[in-house]
Amino acid sequence: MDHSKAPVLEALAAYRAEEQLPFTPPGHKQGRGADPRVTTVLGESVFRSDVLATAGLDDRTSSHGVLAEAEALMADAVHADHTFFSTCGSSLSVKAAMLAVAGPHEELLVSRDAHKAVVSGLILAGIRPVWVEPQWDPDRHLAHPPAPRSYEAAFDAHPDARGALVTSPTPYGTTADLGAIVRIGHARDLPVIVDEAWGAHLPFHDGLPQWAMDAGADLCVTSVHKMGSGFEQGSVFHLQGERISPQTLAARADLLGTTSPSVLLYAGLDGWRRQMVEQGTRLLDGALALAGRVREAIEEIDGLHVHGRDDFCGPGRAYGMDPLQVFVDLTGLGLTGYQAADWLRDRHRVNLHVCDHRRVSAQLTYADDEETTARLLDALRDLARHADRFEPAPAIEIPSPAELRLEQVLLPRDAFFGPIETVPSERAAGRIAAEMLTPYPPGIPAALPGERLSPEAVAYLRSGVAAGMVVPDAADGTLATVRVAVEG
Repeated sequence: MDHSKAPVLEALAAYRAEEQLPFTPPGHKQGRGADPRVTTVLGESVFRSDVLATAGLDDRTSSHGVLAEAEALMADAVHADHTFFSTCGSSLSVKAAMLAVAGPHEELLVSRDAHKAVVSGLILAGIRPVWVEPQWDPDRHLAHPPAPRSYEAAFDAHPDARGALVTSPTPYGTTADLGAIVRIGHARDLPVIVDEAWGAHLPFHDGLPQWAMDAGADLCVTSVHKMGSGFEQGSVFHLQGERISPQTLAARADLLGTTSPSVLLYAGLDGWRRQMVEQGTRLLDGALALAGRVREAIEEIDGLHVHGRDDFCGPGRAYGMDPLQVFVDLTGLGLTGYQAADWLRDRHRVNLHVCDHRRVSAQLTYADDEETTARLLDALRDLARHADRFEPAPAIEIPSPAELRLEQVLLPRDAFFGPIETVPSERAAGRIAAEMLTPYPPGIPAALPGERLSPEAVAYLRSGVAAGMVVPDAADGTLATVRVAVEG
């Protein structure tokens, strides 16, 4: 296929060159009605490019096939049979993927380190999760993707399961042995879904972990806005093989998606695909080399340690890792990630990504260079110099992996939509959660609707919030109270 083409961008340019006149939404009419105070910040071009996808970018019947051609080019670029664009983020895409495999009360194998969007899909669909345990690192207190043998055991114990879902890479940049997991699923003629939201760049460089389609996965979801050049909410899902029909997947996506997709997001996806096919290897060569230099420089700062393959990969841990996700352990400084992230933003206007009880992460992409990383390194050196001036952070009561694992008593859907009551958090232990309780980022729920809360889990969340953890999906973000199911 001709990857020099960008059908969405070309159609948008033609729309503007032809001076098409809309009497349709959006109501700002290509910015003519926009408040100048808004265009001063956003720019006029954004509004000029915000047009309808049909009866705008394409005609009323989509006879020019603009979107279809763009999706076909994307599929070709990443070795998929079919690709679907989504303008509602991978939070929607992964739900559509799940609904294409399992329905109400049917079983789906799901890694327990799944993102909250996966749990939302379980709630909406009424799918019965069969949790597959991650590989817990008890020393560093984080989870890596489950081992293939864990999926095999789950399939054996649940022969009626409709398929499996695995998260790889995780928000910590670690990856599963996807090839082995796919072989286990396919031996039973069952589909494997990969939530690869953090892996948009993986198909475009041999030095990165294996891409889900190349590993044989049936369906994968990726967020182009995370590690690519798309706009926020720009997502794609890719399909191959015959275990899931493209018609079924399209119908599930249509059920959940918007009828007013953003052409701006389509254009970002389309242009990024062209950029990666034409320049991806060169750009990612530079990014990987830069990441190596940044890792070495951070490791030289007293009190800081950069997690590498020796920390994250090996028996009982992850299969691989993305070196562009730079995780910095602050234990040597005696700081929490919450303290460090807030201080770096306030003092240096540097925004980091994941922060937890002992780490912060810097996500690097091909957009970074010596100037941006020099500013990051200067900020981290300054953090180390000022570490002794921080007030001691409240202690976070971190449970063991076994204590973090809660009993699933009710289906997530039944607990979420069933009768509930709000109780003081000191009385929540032993009760069944009726809401997600998710430290964010990274967005992996510590407790799900339908799980019985343990004293250790409640203490972890309460002490975490006191130390700076954010739990945005709780009805009471302070966790003074918790929503629980009414029993009996």
